Amino acid sequence: MKRRAMLAVPLVLAGCGLETRPYAERRQWPLLVRRPEALPPRSGGAVLLVRSFAAGPGLEARGLQSVQPDGSIRTEFYEEWSVPPPQAVEQAVRGWLADCGLFSAVVAPGSRLAAGLVLEAELDALWTAPAARLARTALGVTLVAEGGATAHLVLQQRVEGEAALAGTTPQDAVGAMTAAVGALCGRVEAAVRTRG
Repeated sequence: MKRRAMLAVPLVLAGCGLETRPYAERRQWPLLVRRPEALPPRSGGAVLLVRSFAAGPGLEARGLQSVQPDGSIRTEFYEEWSVPPPQAVEQAVRGWLADCGLFSAVVAPGSRLAAGLVLEAELDALWTAPAARLARTALGVTLVAEGGATAHLVLQQRVEGEAALAGTTPQDAVGAMTAAVGALCGRVEAAVRTRG
């Protein structure tokens, strides 16, 4: 009797692992934003260096984020950005400013061009708020003019972008957040244009 009980144990344990879950593949979404009208570089204009953007708390995660009615943040596991959000927003802002016609060049860290202006930023928000049917993004932006051994502050402010959220699917969330980043880029340009 004891022997039969011992033989049944592996079968019972094996049965515990028989539950199968459907495989859910992670989807990656690019965050692609371009200025509606690309203007040529300004001849003789300043060179702008856009430094790597820092991530605010929790924004280094690639999963799509939403603010729940209780104020908590939900991060999707199977729906994510193709690159970390600060990097994606940085690329969007750099490309937008390169196309705005204010600068002779807009460069990334590592460029051998000497930059007269340096843009630094921290991504503070990139999420949807389904209850409000909105997508929001925000950056803390600092623009510094560099000349020789001195540097002085040109601009420091929080810049935000919003867009309507049409539905509840991941595609809706990505579309709304992308539109919010486009609005954000336009406001960064306007802020730089008035102070530059």
